[in-house]
Amino acid sequence: MILYEYPFNERVRTYLRLEHLFERLSQIEAAFSSVNAQTGKAGSSLNDNEWITSVRSRIAIPAGTCEFDLPAYFHWQHHSPVRRREDLMRWASSLWPLAQAVSLLLKLLRDTGSAQKVVASNGHFQQNLPQGRTFQLLRLRIDEQLGLVPEISGNRLIVSVRLLKPSPDDKLPVASTEEAGFELTLCS
Repeated sequence: MILYEYPFNERVRTYLRLEHLFERLSQIEAAFSSVNAQTGKAGSSLNDNEWITSVRSRIAIPAGTCEFDLPAYFHWQHHSPVRRREDLMRWASSLWPLAQAVSLLLKLLRDTGSAQKVVASNGHFQQNLPQGRTFQLLRLRIDEQLGLVPEISGNRLIVSVRLLKPSPDDKLPVASTEEAGFELTLCS
């Protein structure tokens, strides 16, 4: 089974993106302690590093990280992979408490939902959402063997899922006309 998630708002969309970047770490006590032990904003120590700041200021410029623009960065790239990884881990260490907290928030949100088995007729599924209840996240789990990709849309009133078949020649996917079952979870 492949699990797809669809956020209903930008805050949850941001949480999902952050979680994707961080490994799942975390027990409730450890996350709480880590966040409370932090001084200042998460990642603020990275702003104090002049080398990182110079790379960040030039990275948006096309080819702005050439060796003649950032010789220190060019030099760093020639260190051993072990040394570069150690540096990256040290720099990212100030972000780990945030990663733990975001992961925990999403785990708690995911735990609020109950999975229901549904069927998309002719490749399409639609469900009205109950009034007076606000959902934050939709989770969709579909069997990988079906070879279908969901296109999810929704708002506070309705959820719609259209199943697509990937094109073998890397063109746009085409709408499925098959009847297919999947698991849907609404989390509030």
